[in-house]
Amino acid sequence: MIHLPMAERLSPLVPLENGTFRNIWIANLASSFGALIQGVGAAWLMTSIADSVDMVALVQASTSLPIMMFSLLGGAIADSFNRRQVMLAAQCFMLAVSILLMAGALLGLISPWLLLAFTFLLGCGTALNNPSWQASVGDMVPREQLPAAVTLNSIGFNISRSVGPAIGGIIVAVAGAAGAFALNALSYLGLLYVLIRWKPPAETSRLPREGIGPAMLSGVRYVAMSPNLLRILLRGSIFGFTAISVMALLPVVSASQLTGGPLTYGLMLGSFGLGAVGGALLSGRLHMRFSSEAVVRIAFVSFAIAAFITGVSPSVWITSPALMLGGASWVLALSLFNVSVQLSSPRWVVGRALSLYQTATFGGMALGSWIWGLMAESYGLAIAFGAASLLMLAGALLGLRIPLPPRTMIDLDPLNRWQEPHLETELQPRSGPILIQISYKIRPENLTAFMAVMDARKRIRRRDGARHWTLLRDLGQPNLWTESYQTPTWTEYVRHNLRMTKADAEIGEKVRALHEGPEPPAVQRFVERPTNWFEVTGTPKSPIDHI
Repeated sequence: MIHLPMAERLSPLVPLENGTFRNIWIANLASSFGALIQGVGAAWLMTSIADSVDMVALVQASTSLPIMMFSLLGGAIADSFNRRQVMLAAQCFMLAVSILLMAGALLGLISPWLLLAFTFLLGCGTALNNPSWQASVGDMVPREQLPAAVTLNSIGFNISRSVGPAIGGIIVAVAGAAGAFALNALSYLGLLYVLIRWKPPAETSRLPREGIGPAMLSGVRYVAMSPNLLRILLRGSIFGFTAISVMALLPVVSASQLTGGPLTYGLMLGSFGLGAVGGALLSGRLHMRFSSEAVVRIAFVSFAIAAFITGVSPSVWITSPALMLGGASWVLALSLFNVSVQLSSPRWVVGRALSLYQTATFGGMALGSWIWGLMAESYGLAIAFGAASLLMLAGALLGLRIPLPPRTMIDLDPLNRWQEPHLETELQPRSGPILIQISYKIRPENLTAFMAVMDARKRIRRRDGARHWTLLRDLGQPNLWTESYQTPTWTEYVRHNLRMTKADAEIGEKVRALHEGPEPPAVQRFVERPTNWFEVTGTPKSPIDHI
């Protein structure tokens, strides 16, 4: 286990020495410029074709909602298929939608609901693309460079945020929303070119591909049985719900409170992005001095201050520094959540874990965009921002009861110690259910320690796909304990064992250390058969195998 402050002394620029990561990072930077310029065009177009504030806020919600709805599907696809091909498909889809949006704007056919539909479709493409891209980062760079790579992604995105919206405001002022949509369509071409040229090594697996439905369920199960991941998702959703108030209502702030135009809106977004770049560059030093929980609390409190000032300030010169503080807080929190999820997830499920994190965070953003828009429409901007600020402070206080996990880098590489046993009885990969029983001899004085270790064992077994886990005590031999669980098929039993990581092995070593006697715990494997099953081939297998 490596404590991250050591790894964080690496410069955020170190991952750029990797040619593949550098090329895709640069292409993503250009694509981010296009997406943000498109966002400026969509938000400003909505202000001109809709009369209500909540419709303007729904532009942000329509982008976030599909990420909440479909990220888990995107994560399952990312973990089950070639991630490069998934990203290519997502980019082609978003390119086609952007071209249609541009054509509709040029022809004057865009209505408020049609605009929301197009932005929703672009969000669907993002939901498909993001899990594959973020999971691929861990495949491109060494694990110790992962925090720097994620920070570098934040820097790249927020460089585009600091400049792109201002450019977007100029483009909208000169060429209208259609010009912004056209530039976004062009921005996909560079990333498509780089992805076509990228030839990652082919991945081989001894097992058939897991179905999409079961893969989604196994991802949900893994996260649900991982307390550290649940804490990250909860705090991320709260931050997304409260912090999105600024992004959702900023077009209204720029137009009404600051009495500006699209250029003012672009400059305000640029201030937010510039602050985010500063926050990304500062994150390494903060992480070296403070715990993850302390950094997140700083982000919550700082963003609360920024949101409150944004809601009451009548001047660009006051609002702009407040937005810079908000941008820094935004990237500090979200990049830390992202790194924490990746470092807490093995490679086989990292796409789904990231997608569930995005579902929680963007779900909070989508709900927040709608809630803050309604509140601003009914009670005014100052009340909406004030309420969001109070909830942000409550989110900081929540860390006293539900703190983030310590910032450590657990070894989640596959253990690769398990060998598939030789079977004397003929068995097909889809045969099942499979029942596994492992017997331990435990001294009475070791029972307390044994129960504690088996509680962790239960969580790991169920997290990795085991069903009906139980712990049995022999009434005739009180020192004999049996761990029992099932898998639906033999293939799933093999998959379950191959998912064990080096960190999980510590639990197994503790169990074996408590086991009495020179022989290791005895393993029995059974296949369930109905009473009318009569075609048995081979000879019965000896009921006891030793590990």
